[in-house]
Amino acid sequence: MGLWKREIWRLLLLSAGGLLVGWLVSYAGAGLAIGIAACLLFHLRQLYRLHRWLTLTPQAEPPAATGVWGELFDRLYRYQKGQRHTQERLLRIIKRIQESSEAMRDSVVMLDRHGDMEWWNSAAERMLGLRTTHDRGHHITNLLRDPRFIDYLHTRDYREPLTLRSPIDEQMVLQFQITLYGDDERLLMARDITRLHRLEEMRRDFVANVSHELRTPLTVLAGYLETYDTYADQLPPRFARGLHQMQEQTHRMQNLVSDLLLLSRLEIDRGGKDHTPLAMATLLESVQRDAAALSAGRHTIEVELVEPRALLGSEQEIRSALSNLAFNAVRYTPEGSRIVLRWVPESDGAKLEVEDNGKGIDPMHLPRLTERFYRVDKGRSAATGGTGLGLAIVKHVLLRHDARLSQRNPGHQGHAAAEAEALPPARRQPTAHVREAHFIVIHGIV
Repeated sequence: MGLWKREIWRLLLLSAGGLLVGWLVSYAGAGLAIGIAACLLFHLRQLYRLHRWLTLTPQAEPPAATGVWGELFDRLYRYQKGQRHTQERLLRIIKRIQESSEAMRDSVVMLDRHGDMEWWNSAAERMLGLRTTHDRGHHITNLLRDPRFIDYLHTRDYREPLTLRSPIDEQMVLQFQITLYGDDERLLMARDITRLHRLEEMRRDFVANVSHELRTPLTVLAGYLETYDTYADQLPPRFARGLHQMQEQTHRMQNLVSDLLLLSRLEIDRGGKDHTPLAMATLLESVQRDAAALSAGRHTIEVELVEPRALLGSEQEIRSALSNLAFNAVRYTPEGSRIVLRWVPESDGAKLEVEDNGKGIDPMHLPRLTERFYRVDKGRSAATGGTGLGLAIVKHVLLRHDARLSQRNPGHQGHAAAEAEALPPARRQPTAHVREAHFIVIHGIV
């Protein structure tokens, strides 16, 4: 406040001095104007010095001044110095981030809110073929033109990574993952999983080849066992039990080999060639008859068709997935239970439900339900004769039909809804059939 008083006194003194001098020469008004003009010139000179300092030598010491102008110069200098230190600190942080990103083996690409490439590390140049002189500022889809990546970028559902071939090397397999940050900006990371991909292909080929090779000896073994069973009355009594057990185990091995071959085919073949509109009423009734035969009257199996809309898909695969769910309901629910096969079209697709009133599944098992050979209760599963591949087959069928598998346990505390597989939601089609469906298994209805 003292500084402003001094400025006011300066204005008053200059005005009074000019007025006095003007009064002595009989021009009081002119003298007052000259005094005010002198004050104005002083402030204009200080403004000129401020402008010159800020535009020409902002890094230098501020001009020397007194009063309000001296305080203003000092404050601006301290603020400028603080900003310079903050800027240097941020530049050091950015440099460390860039250095650490350069040290990564994974590709890192920073995208702005429009999807234009702002910065990338050297790994991105090796894996994606980016060039600083040509690609900076260009949209990412100018480089990655695969329709699957474009859909992945625009759907904004980045919970699951996307696996694609490198745009510059067909032998290289990359796993893309996008993360949102800041003002709708995106961080794209690409990892080289070529080795893992080859190992996975080797595993699939090994399982498929071994399963295929096992079919012939198992068929021969089953044929001889059936022949022996025909003449069982001529065999010693002590052989009867062993013969029966060998038939059971051979039949189980044949089912296991069939499921493994089916899984291999589902993993290798993308599908879609045999997709036709399926009459869901006929399909549900067929699965109901198969489930009733397996149940042998121990369960009540019903079909509920909310709307007779068709499903566009593979009849063989959809039947396999639905049968696995229905047969699980028969095997793992107590006698006298009610099982419902339900087809419920919705605004964004449809749901195919298998509902029973069993005791449900503990939430700790839900993330692993679709793993091969994973069993919630190993003793009970072995007793029912399952192969441990049913839900794995269901998962792969749903992946090929853009669907998802969910598990719900209403009526049981701690059994909240959980998704075994999360995929984009189904979309309503303008035609008379639905492109995708949600397969939902519901347990614990009371």
